[in-house]
This record gives sequence, C-alpha cells and structure tokens, in this order.
Amino acid sequence: MPQRRSHVAPSAEQSELAAALADLRTTLDAPTSFSAEAEAEAAEATATTPDLDLRDIPFATLDPAGSRDLDQAFHLERAGSGFTVRYAIADVPAFVRPGGAVDAAARERGQTLYAADGSIPLHPRVLSEDRASLLPDVDRPALVWTFVLDAEGAVTDRRLERALIRSRAQLDYVGTQRALDAGEESPASLLPEVGALRFAQESARGGASLNLPDEEVVRREDGTYAIERRHPLPVEEWNAQLSLMTGMAAAEIMLEARIGVLRTMAQPDDAAFEEFRRRTRALGRPWTTGRYGDYLRGLDRADPLTLPILEAATTLFRGAGYVTFDGTVPQDAGQAAIGAPYAHATAPLRRLVDRWALTICLAAARGEEVPDWVRESLPTLPGIMQASGQRASRLESETVNRVEAALVAPLIGSSVPATIIEIRKDRAEVQLVDPVVTATAPVPPGAAPGSVVSLRVVRADIDRGEIEFAL
Repeated sequence: MPQRRSHVAPSAEQSELAAALADLRTTLDAPTSFSAEAEAEAAEATATTPDLDLRDIPFATLDPAGSRDLDQAFHLERAGSGFTVRYAIADVPAFVRPGGAVDAAARERGQTLYAADGSIPLHPRVLSEDRASLLPDVDRPALVWTFVLDAEGAVTDRRLERALIRSRAQLDYVGTQRALDAGEESPASLLPEVGALRFAQESARGGASLNLPDEEVVRREDGTYAIERRHPLPVEEWNAQLSLMTGMAAAEIMLEARIGVLRTMAQPDDAAFEEFRRRTRALGRPWTTGRYGDYLRGLDRADPLTLPILEAATTLFRGAGYVTFDGTVPQDAGQAAIGAPYAHATAPLRRLVDRWALTICLAAARGEEVPDWVRESLPTLPGIMQASGQRASRLESETVNRVEAALVAPLIGSSVPATIIEIRKDRAEVQLVDPVVTATAPVPPGAAPGSVVSLRVVRADIDRGEIEFAL
C-alpha cells in the first residue's frame, strides 16, 4: 500500500497557523455562507419520485473516509465474458430549481472549496451532505448510467435513466484497498478487473494519467494541522476509471445532440514533448519510444526519481478548459490526456457544470428538448468554472504554503537535506525529507534534478506562507 507521510506543525506555531488559515478564507473572492432564502429553499426542495425503481440493486459508494457529499454509487457484475457496470450519480437537477436562490448561489461559487478548517460547499449542506447525497440505507433519486463491457473492457452498450436507488454500503479507499488485498468479499471485488481493463482501453486510445502524490492539509481532532502526502491507492485509480468512462459517454451523447459542454485539452506540441524527453534523459529514466501515457503508467512509484519525472510531465497536461456549443460541434472537441471527447458529469454536488451536462444527457436519452434555461445559460459556464478553478487552486496552494512554513519555522538557522526536483534558471524546486515540504531554493553549482543538497533555513513566514533557504 502506498506510504502515507504525515508531519504536524509544532504547538508553538499552531495558533499563528490557525489565524493565518482563518485569514485566508476572508481573502477569497467567493461567498462563504448562504442566504436565508437559499437555506430555506434547499431545506424544502423535494424531488419527484422516479418511475424506475432500482432499489433492489446493491449499490455502494467509494470515497475518502468521512465524506458526506457522495456524488457517485456503483454496482459491478459479470455478464458473460464481460461486465455490466451501473454508475449512479446524485440527481442534483431534480433538487435545484432553475432561477431559484440555490441555483443563483451555486453559480456564484462554481464548485465546492476544500479548506484546511472545513469545506465551503457549492450547495447548502442540507442538500449536498444530506437530502441529495447518496448516503447508505436511504432512498435517493439518481441518474443511473448502465454500461455493458465486453471481455476487453470496451463499452458495447450504454443507457442513462432517472431511477430510485438505495446504496447499501459507504466504502472508503483505505479500508476497501485493505479488503481487496486480503481477498475479502467486497462490493468492490470486481473493481480491480474492470479498472485494469479500462486502463488497457486508455492505453489503446493513447490516453495518459498523471497520478502525482496527494498533498493534503488535515485538521486533527486536537485542533492541530498537518500535511499528509501519499501516492493514490490502486483502488482510487480503478474507481477513477469508472468516472472517466461516464464522462466520455456524456460527451458522446452531447456531441450527438449537438449541444453541451465539454472539458477539452489540446495535444502537447512537439516542443513540449521534446522538452519532456530531455528532462527524462537528464534524470536517467529516458522516454525513448512509445506513447507518453504508457511511459508514465510504467514508472516505478518506489523510485525516488519518479516524482521529478511526474513533476516534469505536468507541462504535458496544461491548457484544459471548458467549451460550450449549441448547434455547431466544436472542431477541437478532444481531451488529449484522456484520448477522447470528455465531459464533467459525475460530481454535481461539488461542481456546477455537471448539472448542465447531466440535464442535457437526460433530455437526449429521453428524446426530449433541452430545457430553455440550459440553452440560455450555457455560454456563461466556462467563465464561471475558470474563476472557481482559480479560487480553488489559490486556496489549495496558499493553505499548503502556510502549513509548510509552520513546519519549517522551528528549523530557522539549521541545515536540512533536500532533493532537487526541477531546476528553472537560477532556482530549484526542492523536496525536504523531514519535514516533508516542497519549496524553492537557490541552485547549487553543478546540481541536477535528483541531486541531494544541503540548505540552510533562513526565514519562515507563516502569515504569508513563505520560506527562504540559502546554500
């Protein structure tokens, strides 16, 4: 199981850190609470009970431990030499009234923001963490995708229906991985097989996955903050393949209907590929032949040089955005890293754009007209999502910076070993071992990515999230 490294800021820095994180919330260009009207509307919102009853299907959810905003539930079963995959998505369109107070509040936010001291949800919690969430042992309306896969994992048939479901189990990643490794029976028992087949399909498409180590700021029960870093578990990557398969199906439906919103990314140009090749050669792990996705999938996660390679590969995954269309299909409809057209359509509790994609797909599946409110508001989505994505990135990076400064503050004046991940002109991105902190520092003479150097901690400003090193 991938290693989890956790480092806690010393108690002397905790109060200063807590104040710095609280202040960070106030600087966000986003509302952090809901109006009384939106809260009341959410509390009173009801969804019409679907005609289709799938409560006899033992769905299960799979998320980080303790999650309450459960967007997806799955059920896997063998079907001849292949599989039937059912993927239920929280029916947020059934709960949110277009033009209402909840709709307006969600458009202001764009997505749920995750801060160290708690989340800032897209919808009032009575919806996102209760009435619309696919919690276990309660009846919920859902938008259920059914996929028929052949023996190679290719989709041979699909359909989308509105149905009533009842999840039987709320699984978490760590516990599910442990159960699968031990050979125990689990609702996810077939997930390794299905996930592996979908990875093979990804390779055949020319797709690529960039599975960088997770870096998460957590607040412990005693009120202290820590940074946890770990590689994604295999079960997380297999589970992600179900979401990717659904997003590709949603894109296909919208392209066929000639209306929708896609998540696009252009293929890296020759210069980007050549630069990546150069950096892999410099690290002693040259990418010489084959597709870059296959090269990345084949990296040894235990190799200390894998992290610098993955960091270098981020340049190949840039330029993602949203494209809307109504009547004329966009020429550049693909998502290069996935190797196919793709749409965000599996996280409507946490991401605004998914509600539009699901509404369009359901209308198309039923042979109905797309609602007027969707057509009228569709062009506004890219701007909303770009702004919310920038807020989320800023919140994440500045939160990590403040916690890292608190971890390093007691070491001011001391020397610490660090591994160079990447060199940019006269600065290097470095990885400290203890505490596990990523920062920038001057470049020592003759240093190269992968080199271990000694750095002196000069300054650690918790309020600003800044760390300064000297050689």
